[in-house]
Amino acid sequence: MDDDELEELERELPGLSVLSRFARSLDRVPWFANLGEPLTPGARAAAEAFTNGLGFPDADIAILVDWDDAAAAAESLDWHSPAWEAEELQRADLTARALDNMSEEALRIGMALIGDKISEPAKEMMEQASAIWDVADDDMKNLAVGAAVQSAHGAALALLSASDLDFDAEGNPFAAKFQLFEFGRWPVSVAGRSFNLF
Repeated sequence: MDDDELEELERELPGLSVLSRFARSLDRVPWFANLGEPLTPGARAAAEAFTNGLGFPDADIAILVDWDDAAAAAESLDWHSPAWEAEELQRADLTARALDNMSEEALRIGMALIGDKISEPAKEMMEQASAIWDVADDDMKNLAVGAAVQSAHGAALALLSASDLDFDAEGNPFAAKFQLFEFGRWPVSVAGRSFNLF
């Protein structure tokens, strides 16, 4: 290994270490364990941090009480809504920040590790939740698990950016959205003035 390769590896080790620690924590998350339940104060604070961080502080939290509500909210999701666009802009910013500290290949490997570590536990917990709720719609179950994976990727990007002095990890919507999954919820969508939370 020459000096340039060693320097590149040293530059990427802190970020890969952050991603590895985060990935190891994913099997302890109570995925989908509190769907439809009343919000705890912590979950409410995370929901408000998410909408505030996206730039929608006036969004009302709409608690979805069953799978029919969740399906309707997911089906009406507008992929080009202001909230979706705000989330994508922030995701692009976090990705650029991450790439300031590690190579694209290292980031891809780290995100693949996170996807591998989250998929099975989230699927297993979704199967348990869907059995309790008597849900047979595989598309809905896959959508919920996909949202969990995407949320973990966003939280990982937020963690990678937390070392930047001008970055506020506390107010980051991706950290807050992942925290909602840690509370056993599924943040479905922001539509109009409502944040649909199952």
